Amino acid sequence: MTEKNTLSSRFFSCLVAISMSLLILSSLFLFRFNNNSSIPTSVLKILVNSTSLCFESNDHRKPIEHHFHSYVTSPISTHQPSRTQVNEIDCENSYSSKSVSLKQDKTDACDPNSALLRVYMYDLPPEFHFGLLGWRGSPNQRWPNVSDPSQILPYPGGLNLQHSIEYWLTLDLLSSNTPNIVRPCSAIRVQNSSQADVIFVPFFSSLSYNRHSKINRKERVSINRFLQDKLVDFLKGRREWRQSGGKDHLIVAHHPNSMLAVRRKLGLAMFVLADFGRYPVEIANLEKDVIAPYKHMVKTVAARNSSTFEERPVLVYFQGAIYRKDGGAIRQELYYLLKDKKDVHFTFGTVQANGIKQAGRGMASSKFCLNIAGDTPSSNRLFDAISSHCVPVIISDDIELPFEDVLDYSEFCIFVRSSDAVKEGYLLNLLRGIGQERWTKMWERIKEIGHHFEYQHPSLPGDAVNMIWEAVSRKRSSLIRYNVHRKNRYRRSQLLLKDQSSLIL
Repeated sequence: MTEKNTLSSRFFSCLVAISMSLLILSSLFLFRFNNNSSIPTSVLKILVNSTSLCFESNDHRKPIEHHFHSYVTSPISTHQPSRTQVNEIDCENSYSSKSVSLKQDKTDACDPNSALLRVYMYDLPPEFHFGLLGWRGSPNQRWPNVSDPSQILPYPGGLNLQHSIEYWLTLDLLSSNTPNIVRPCSAIRVQNSSQADVIFVPFFSSLSYNRHSKINRKERVSINRFLQDKLVDFLKGRREWRQSGGKDHLIVAHHPNSMLAVRRKLGLAMFVLADFGRYPVEIANLEKDVIAPYKHMVKTVAARNSSTFEERPVLVYFQGAIYRKDGGAIRQELYYLLKDKKDVHFTFGTVQANGIKQAGRGMASSKFCLNIAGDTPSSNRLFDAISSHCVPVIISDDIELPFEDVLDYSEFCIFVRSSDAVKEGYLLNLLRGIGQERWTKMWERIKEIGHHFEYQHPSLPGDAVNMIWEAVSRKRSSLIRYNVHRKNRYRRSQLLLKDQSSLIL
């Protein structure tokens, strides 16, 4: 009898303990997501996924220890088919889809207190941003009405478009305060700089360089140089800049020649760049700056229409400029090595005369697409390959890759050192040794991650815009995961060569 009473008592105690724990967690959860709650914003967020609980402080001055993927329901995009999204928070940073969802109300703007990143954006005059597109608002109007599509002028096409990152980020911030635009609540514009995690500088620097870097007859300096100097004067006069020296400011300079005249003056700021090819390490580096993908030029291939291994007759594809300077001299060497080889398409190409459409068709019918260093370590060719579901072969020793702390590129790319690529027979032997099973695994992975490299307005969950905001947020955390993925670049290729050698023996 005593033994039974003891067991009952233990069971009752355990039941009470479990019930109390669930009650406390439920209360915290309700307080956290109730906009009218009196709980301070520094109270811990409860982040729930299918297998575990994660706790993260809402204090924006502390490092973020986990990597988040914020998803919400979104309306039909002007650039992509509509699809259902959820506010997904992945504690293990695997970028899977197993998390519990949190949906934004379709009629309300995002709540800054629940945003991953709070951003203060300077109200610069239109000459720095949409005025460069020809937009003219009413007197004293600084920004177009993003709820009215007719006011949003398109970004210029051709090669201009590949560096349009500042355009998409600015539109996204403007949309974050517009109730009838539903988008992921990863970055929210705040009206007071003291509430911000970062301060965004909305200067369309790549467009300024592409369109206005030449000096006209009656000008002493180019419009591009004039705007850069004027921007420096503006920033140096701001209390926000003086307080931090610019360390909490975010400046997009994606074109390798953008902001060229004032980089050193603004060097403490966080830059959003294509690569570090034309920057000294003290000005741009991985510790403070973010690498963003190019806007790809070719049309995205829908996953359901993507050709399989057997449906792609071309083994290796490259079409583009061949004679380049600096590190791009390797293109010429590879051209003479590969141009006459069987199942290889290696030829000159430009954006003129339907060159982009031809490249899109060629990549979509090829198993491997070469991404070779040019004038700079990176190019939009990598992202053209991904959007075509053609396995990229990266031959660029100094390339920096977007979001490499959360994406392991060795899962869907082949890395080849430049010194190996120019050896007779090395590259083709490597690629011909990759069988259908392994290629298909990489192809499937490309289809899974391809949306991370898409730019659009309104932004969609996990697209390039939101990946950039998340990368900015993660800059306060460690580089450990990045370093692990970076080491994997050539490891998988080396293992493949060992496997091929063992089969021969």
